[in-house]
Amino acid sequence: MLKSKKIIGFLTISILSLFLAVGCDKPNGIASQRLANIKLGNPSQATPSTQLTVSAAASLKNVLEEIQPIYEKNHLGTKIIYNFASSGSLQRQIEQGASVDVFISAAKSKMDELEEQNLLLTKTRQDLFANQIVLITPLGNNKNQFHLKDFKDLTTKQIDKVALGEPKSVPAGKYAQEVLDSFEISDRVNSQAIYAKDVRQIVNYVATGNVDAGIVYRTDAQVADNVEIVATAPETSHSPVIYPIAVIKDSDRPKVAMELVEFLNTPKAQEVFEEYGFVTISNK
Repeated sequence: MLKSKKIIGFLTISILSLFLAVGCDKPNGIASQRLANIKLGNPSQATPSTQLTVSAAASLKNVLEEIQPIYEKNHLGTKIIYNFASSGSLQRQIEQGASVDVFISAAKSKMDELEEQNLLLTKTRQDLFANQIVLITPLGNNKNQFHLKDFKDLTTKQIDKVALGEPKSVPAGKYAQEVLDSFEISDRVNSQAIYAKDVRQIVNYVATGNVDAGIVYRTDAQVADNVEIVATAPETSHSPVIYPIAVIKDSDRPKVAMELVEFLNTPKAQEVFEEYGFVTISNK
C-alpha cells in the first residue's frame, strides 16, 4: 500500500513538471499576444497615447473641434483635450497652476499678462489669426416693426436690452466697449446691457430673443442659428482682434505642444480657419 502511494506521488509530480515546462516554452492567450505586440513593436499597445490640454477662447470651439480629428489622424498617439471658456477665465486658471499645454487667447492683453509673469515657454508665442466685431439681432429683426441697421440704432427707444461680454474677462466685451466709445453711445447702451460670461452666451441670449441685440465676433455669428449680422464695426473703431497662441512654460510635453502650434500654422489648418471666417496671419 505504501509502495502504491509513492508511485502515485511520483507520477503526479512528473505530470505537474511537464505542464510547467510546456507553459514556459509556449505562452498562450493574452500573454502570447502581449509578447507578440512587443516583438512586433505594435505602437497602439507598446506606447500609451499622449494627452495635450489646450485652453482656448470660447469663440474657437467649432473650428478647433473640426481641426481635432485632422490633427490626431496625422499625429497618431496624441489626443487633444479642449478647455473652452473666456480668455480671462483661462488666463486666471493658468496663473493658478492649472495643467495646460497650449493657450489660445482672443486678445493679446491676456497673453501679455501671462508673458509678463514668465508663464509662457520662450519663443513659442505667435499671432495665429484675426477676427471682426459685428452687431447681431434675432433672425427677422422686426420688433415693433423697427429694423436695427447700425450700432447707433442701439440708442433708439425700441431697444431695451443689449447683450455684451463682461469687459474685464471677455475680450469680445472689451472690443464692444471700444466700438461703443467710438460711436459715443457707451453710456446709453451700458445702462441696458446684459453681461455674459463669454461670446457663446451672448449669441444664445440673442438667438432666444431674450435681448434685442448683441455684439460678438463675426465667426460666432456665422455658425449660429436664429441670429443675423446687421452691421460690422469699422476697424478704426476698436483695437485689432488678434488671437495669439503659445506653449505654457510648465507643460509636461513642450515638444508635442509645439507640434500642434506648428500644425495650426499650416495651409491645411488655416484653410479650415478661413472657412469659419477667421483671417489668418502669416508668421513667416
